[in-house]
Amino acid sequence: MTRARFDLRLPEPLITTAVANALAEDLGLAGDITTDAVVAPDAMASGVFAARKPGVVAGLDVAATAFRQLDPAAQLQVFVPDGERVEAGTVIARVSGNARALLTAERVALNFLGRMSGIATLTRRYADAVAGTRAHIIDTRKTTPGLRAFEKYAVRAGGGMNHRIGLFDAVLIKDNHIAVAGGIGAAIAAARARVGHMVKIEVEVDTIDQLAEALVHRIDAVLLDNMTPDQLAEAVRLVAGRAITEASGGVNLDTVRAIAEAGVDLISVGALTHSAAVLDIGLDVEIGNRA
Repeated sequence: MTRARFDLRLPEPLITTAVANALAEDLGLAGDITTDAVVAPDAMASGVFAARKPGVVAGLDVAATAFRQLDPAAQLQVFVPDGERVEAGTVIARVSGNARALLTAERVALNFLGRMSGIATLTRRYADAVAGTRAHIIDTRKTTPGLRAFEKYAVRAGGGMNHRIGLFDAVLIKDNHIAVAGGIGAAIAAARARVGHMVKIEVEVDTIDQLAEALVHRIDAVLLDNMTPDQLAEAVRLVAGRAITEASGGVNLDTVRAIAEAGVDLISVGALTHSAAVLDIGLDVEIGNRA
């Protein structure tokens, strides 16, 4: 749950693989039969990405890769980089290259760009809502299978932070783990005995009594589940800086400010990735002269 710098780029092999899979899904066994029939092989084209609604941009590198996989010489000129706000009508970027490549890759590029920008836009709304408090907005593992890294990148672009990436990089002892292990203390002890000193351990609690029990043990963070702002404030006082405090459950744009004002360090919001609306971005292509 360390703060991730937004300017860290997604690894190129990750982008390459995801885009190749998306293009393969679209092209199937026969390719783009419409474009191949209508557009000459040597035709060139350019086009502009423009926002049709206000939001925050994310995913331009992914969009560029979609075009370059079909035309290695394709160029993307960026006017508004990832992480920046745009108003409706703002031209975000211009792409130029082989016309067939641009038309065939258009939907894949827009799918990634619109989805990631939608997540960044919603994240920015939450981040703005807690501005001036100590709280940071973080994501969850409620992501689209296979696209988690892209969606978590978009959260960073929107001003949020990333929670654990998967089951492998941090211990999060939840209510079901506690039930199976035979109690909070037993679960923490088992986890502490198993993982190395570099691995963080977080415990989920939903009552003040459970929190007090967890704090008897050495933990790095505590997830305060479905607590009211008053309960969260009491929990923060009890923790007294001994662990990172994370509020979760019942978080929306109407409640997030009161949750933040309770003094928690982090607020996890599943909606950032499972309920973000796609940002409406269009690509208007103009066919140029033949090469």
